[in-house]
Amino acid sequence: METHVVPAAPARRSTRAGALGLVLFAAIFAAALSWAKWTPYLHKLQGIRATRAWPGHDLLAKAGAAHSAPSLHGAWAFTWAYAGAVWPALVAALLIGAALEALVPRRWLLRVVDRRSCLGGSVAGGLLALPSLMCTCCTAPVAASLRRTGASTSATLAYWLGNPVLNPAVLAFLALVAPWQWVATRAIAGVVLVFAATAVVARFLGDGRTPRPREVVEELPRRVPVRFGAALARLSVTLLPEYAVVVFLVGLFRGWLFPFDGGAAHWGVATGVQGALLISLPAISVVSAAMVVRTLSVRVTLAAAAAVVAVSVGAGILLTVL
Repeated sequence: METHVVPAAPARRSTRAGALGLVLFAAIFAAALSWAKWTPYLHKLQGIRATRAWPGHDLLAKAGAAHSAPSLHGAWAFTWAYAGAVWPALVAALLIGAALEALVPRRWLLRVVDRRSCLGGSVAGGLLALPSLMCTCCTAPVAASLRRTGASTSATLAYWLGNPVLNPAVLAFLALVAPWQWVATRAIAGVVLVFAATAVVARFLGDGRTPRPREVVEELPRRVPVRFGAALARLSVTLLPEYAVVVFLVGLFRGWLFPFDGGAAHWGVATGVQGALLISLPAISVVSAAMVVRTLSVRVTLAAAAAVVAVSVGAGILLTVL
């Protein structure tokens, strides 16, 4: 009886290519985030420890007064102020998203983010979000790439929402400048939103997978520049224009959308509202939703927004109790 031995060379080449892809992805990931997030946040943390004061600034105030009527000048001012604040993180997100699509073998990635249950996918996606430290707008390109590679809905949602809500750096900042009740509310409600609510959304709306693109194979070293460049160009062409348009529209109507001057302490809002804002403000925005809606679908994006609202209400109740 004849036996046929399958050549091991292609498998070895594929394994080596996959390992090389992971190394290159890790290098891009670390370099981009060190420049855009890790180093700036470290400096900010050191400053907050020394001053015990939040160093942020109000983009709305820089763009013009609240209650103002829509104007093109105000819209441009807001757009430039917003872009000036987020462009390093957005560039980092585009580089990481392109590297994810072009360099990481699909089967290796899905071993990490694919789980037998929606809850398992949410846990995996949420844990992957912790080192990124991105805001909701800047994490959207990476979340879209994650979904495009075949990751589940629950894992993608958890990564998208986990970046801003469970940002370890922001929790550290809050611990230095805010009451402990704020930190506890943000952490508890964030865990519920990222690890539980996303699983519920995926469970009831279907945790389907997107078609898996062509695998990264043994020609990786020769094809890396082409594949990476194509992914980066596609992400930039599809996401940046709509990003700019949505930000411009928000700036155009900012006087109606944000009719407040100063921080929450000057608004006269109750403790419960402050608790809700701890989750609702960072978790999701019109800009980030516009960038992920094509890959997540309209109904999943709307359901995620509804989940943010529900958990925000719970956060308000929790802060009131604490």
